[in-house]
Amino acid sequence: TEKFGRLIDQNIAQGAYLTGLIADEPHLELLAPTVINIVCFRYRAEGADEAAHEALNTEIMLRLQEAGVAVLTDTKIHGRHCLRAAINNHRTRREDLQLLVREVTRLGLELAGR
Repeated sequence: TEKFGRLIDQNIAQGAYLTGLIADEPHLELLAPTVINIVCFRYRAEGADEAAHEALNTEIMLRLQEAGVAVLTDTKIHGRHCLRAAINNHRTRREDLQLLVREVTRLGLELAGR
């Protein structure tokens, strides 16, 4: 049980780390506070309405899955669509989370036409 507890603590710490990476990236926004291993965020496109944000972030999510970069899900928080990263793999590394942020940002910029 101690080992499982350490792994859970590790995933919660990784959620906090991912939250910091997202907070430092001006194209991303957090949609809920991170209190466990689940991080809810989205790519923010200037001037886009909610429907455009949902379409853009859904496409980002699908491309990440197809490329094998990350498996995110999506959800809505207070009516706002977002990506949901639930970190629960004991093999997740900080480099994986850095890659996730880079790829979400890259895809967002590419898809938004910037």
